[in-house]
Amino acid sequence: MDLNTTWFLLVGVLIIGYAILDGFDLGVGIIHLFTRNEDEKRIAMNSIGPVWDGNEVWLLTGGGALFAAFPIVYATIFSAFYIAFMLLLAALIFRAVAFEFRGKVESASWRKLWDYAFGIGSLLPAILFGVAIGNIIRGLPINGNGYYIGTFIDLLNPFSILIGLLSLTMFIMHGSIYLAMKIEGEFRRRVVGWTNTTWVIFVLLYVLSTFISLFEAPFLFEGILRNPIFWVLFILLLISVLYQPIAVKAKRFFQAFLASSITIATMIGLVAVSLFPRLVPSNISLDFSLTIYNASSSQNTLTAMLVIALIGMPIVIAYTIFIYRVFKGKTVISKESY
Repeated sequence: MDLNTTWFLLVGVLIIGYAILDGFDLGVGIIHLFTRNEDEKRIAMNSIGPVWDGNEVWLLTGGGALFAAFPIVYATIFSAFYIAFMLLLAALIFRAVAFEFRGKVESASWRKLWDYAFGIGSLLPAILFGVAIGNIIRGLPINGNGYYIGTFIDLLNPFSILIGLLSLTMFIMHGSIYLAMKIEGEFRRRVVGWTNTTWVIFVLLYVLSTFISLFEAPFLFEGILRNPIFWVLFILLLISVLYQPIAVKAKRFFQAFLASSITIATMIGLVAVSLFPRLVPSNISLDFSLTIYNASSSQNTLTAMLVIALIGMPIVIAYTIFIYRVFKGKTVISKESY
């Protein structure tokens, strides 16, 4: 395995880590829009309060890794998704500020304002991430010089919007399972209902999007059935998806959360296996696609960054594990809570 492939895997791991960890944050934030009273709102916020900012480290690390290893891809994607990324950045900022500002003033209208900021700041990223992935799957209009020559409107195509709805449903499902682990009582009963509903919608959307991708991006399926990695990921995906409602019904919420995490990881893994060695396909001509070879940094840069990654990633993983161990258990509201 060469350095280019190694960095393809490392960037993929960082994306998976972010999708799993901040994915349930986004899901809980969306659920927060549908809570019924002040106690439920505070419980939802405080269930992710100790961990949400640490989870977003994975997004920063993934973006930094992409910039260091595949700078041409980084430049092209950010050029293509510039407006979308500005919306994403604004949403994440308002979502973060809502944690700190919501309880600063004793006013119902003030809290309601930041409740919407928190909820919509979670809703938009959940959709925008999916729309971005949908556009990458079907290919972007990239010319022979590696330049994006499309418009923002081109990104709002039906297939990418479908993938955006799929990611939205996936994150709500993931977040509701996490929230069910952290709460009890009537609120948990309703959250479990959302889990079951979103699971059904998720399965339907995933089957539909897979079928449509046969026509939107047929190159993804070329030789895929002969790839043993595809079959390993597909079987894990199938098992994890089928086990989720079983675990939820048995109130084994931690196992359901693990299954949901495996679902997210294998979905992203299947996309990566289908794209490899491409990173951003061109829908003008596949020969214009950005790959792990024609869009990478020099071998010296990849080597130096690999050393840094091998030092830094274990620290990030250890920190993440430590934080989750410290704040495990049910969410309890106190004076110091959000």
